[in-house]
Amino acid sequence: MVEKLSEDTVKAKLEDLDQWSEMNGSIQRTFQFKDFVEAMKFVNQAADHAEEVQHHPDILIRWNKVTLTLSTHDAGGISEKDFAFADHVDSLAN
Repeated sequence: MVEKLSEDTVKAKLEDLDQWSEMNGSIQRTFQFKDFVEAMKFVNQAADHAEEVQHHPDILIRWNKVTLTLSTHDAGGISEKDFAFADHVDSLAN
């Protein structure tokens, strides 16, 4: 069973992630790309990873911007799974 992280733990872990923030029991980041095609390449890579790890973000696409919102429904909030996913997609965007 995946456990929900404490608020203090979430705050501490967010310090290690660039541009991610806590928002209503989730962590969130908006990525910006050169154009729509590059944004969609990123979304497809994130989707492939989500399927591999069975952890699916909420995704909002606005032309060259992609916002990912992560929480672990089974845990009722933010878990280690969210931070692992965030770390992975950060590497995809760079």
